[in-house]
Amino acid sequence: MRIYVGNLPYDVTDDELREIFAEYNEQASAEVIKDKFTGLSKGFGFVEVPNDADATQAIEALNDKTVKGRKLKVNEARPRVPRSGGGDNY
Repeated sequence: MRIYVGNLPYDVTDDELREIFAEYNEQASAEVIKDKFTGLSKGFGFVEVPNDADATQAIEALNDKTVKGRKLKVNEARPRVPRSGGGDNY
């Protein structure tokens, strides 16, 4: 299951995010989303947990948990919506 994690402190790394979820599933993978121009965190990320039961338990336990002074918003990620590439297509 793919989990959305919002309101992350801006200095949290991929490894730190993975560690937060490791208690619920050690095989979880994590990615903090960064601005493509500055490389700075956008304050949210995604965690992939292979077991849905573990993912559900993590969501329930970690939603509203305070990390480095910020309350996390944790829920099941919505499916990606295809976006157009931009530009003018005549």
